[in-house]
Amino acid sequence: MPKSEQDVVDAILRATQLGLRVKAIGSGHSFTAISKPDEMMLDMSRLNAVIEVDAAHGVVRVQSGIVLSDLNEYLEKHGLSMPNLGDVAYQSLAGSMSTSTHGTGLSRTGLAAQIMGFRMVLASGEVIVCSADENQEIFHCGRVSLGALGVITEYSIRVVPLFNLQAVEQPMRVSDVLAQFEQLISDNDFFEFYWIPHTKWALTKANNVTSAPADPPTRLSTWVHKMVLENFAFGVLCRIGKAFPAMIPRFATMLPSAGRVEFVNVSHRVFSSKRLVRFCEMEYSISIDAVGKALNEIMHMIDHRNLKISFPIEVRCTGRDDIPLSTSTGRESAYIAVHMYKGCDYDEYFTAVEEILLKYEGRPHWGKIHYLDGTQLSSLYPEYQRFIEVRNQLDPEGVFTNDYLRRVLGR
Repeated sequence: MPKSEQDVVDAILRATQLGLRVKAIGSGHSFTAISKPDEMMLDMSRLNAVIEVDAAHGVVRVQSGIVLSDLNEYLEKHGLSMPNLGDVAYQSLAGSMSTSTHGTGLSRTGLAAQIMGFRMVLASGEVIVCSADENQEIFHCGRVSLGALGVITEYSIRVVPLFNLQAVEQPMRVSDVLAQFEQLISDNDFFEFYWIPHTKWALTKANNVTSAPADPPTRLSTWVHKMVLENFAFGVLCRIGKAFPAMIPRFATMLPSAGRVEFVNVSHRVFSSKRLVRFCEMEYSISIDAVGKALNEIMHMIDHRNLKISFPIEVRCTGRDDIPLSTSTGRESAYIAVHMYKGCDYDEYFTAVEEILLKYEGRPHWGKIHYLDGTQLSSLYPEYQRFIEVRNQLDPEGVFTNDYLRRVLGR
């Protein structure tokens, strides 16, 4: 558990002397074995300090092991926000960046595109600084590094003045959402929806930047809506559904019944919420114009196979970026995420969904379950080979590899 960058250097040098492979871990949120250590594990949780805040230039220097929720609490106190954020805030900063974590919003990008620079310890023990001006090729590839290039100890990330969001959450017929999808993502700063399997309904979330003061739900209302309904009650339904799958379609009709909810709050409190119900997840990005076709195929597949799915299917979108292994590299992307309650067999469902989404040049989220290898992935990323060349240059002996990385990157 290194407390400093020098501790990281010392650990890596010791590992290389002993011929050990090294993996750095964050909060352990990933559903794949991307950071699973074979021999030496670096728990980065003590490297969690904010080093410098440059509000005038909109840049914050921060150690890579900080948890996103802690970082955003700190930023709020300094009148700052991250431009976009995913819906899970207990990830580490490095883990979220390195796996191409994203939020939603057509005019926004994933988190990695907010990186202005980083410090990385290489397998040789050398510490390098990477930015658009220094070590440009490593910076270009290392913003989504998969943990394969070295151990990132510090980031400089772009931030913006603190902003509030007006949130409107309401059920809509899924057919209407799909028919209006491109309009909905264009008209709202941040839009996403959750289709409830076995129903004709979707839960929608439209969040827009506002100058209105924060007017969040009361603590009691928040507790009832977010904790009791979204976690405790939903968890009970999932447990019953696991024991009695035939009851899942009946339970599904209860989910869209909450009605319309509208409030204003600080952005990071709207973006993220607590997840107490455990699950496994697969997520793919596809082109935005393919969302309707792809989701309709998934709906038909669930009915045809008589699958019983208790978790909603989540759909989000982001703008394009230029990061080689970002799931949005080179294209505006929509994301379709499927989940299964913990302990339930997900292979048939996830394999069938993956088969559908690959027809639309789907790219899997690096931290979520998928079944692809490097041969398949290389055709989905125009700059895949460019990343491989940087990886081979920085880590020729495979100090930072493991079984998952050998599968998706080779060697």
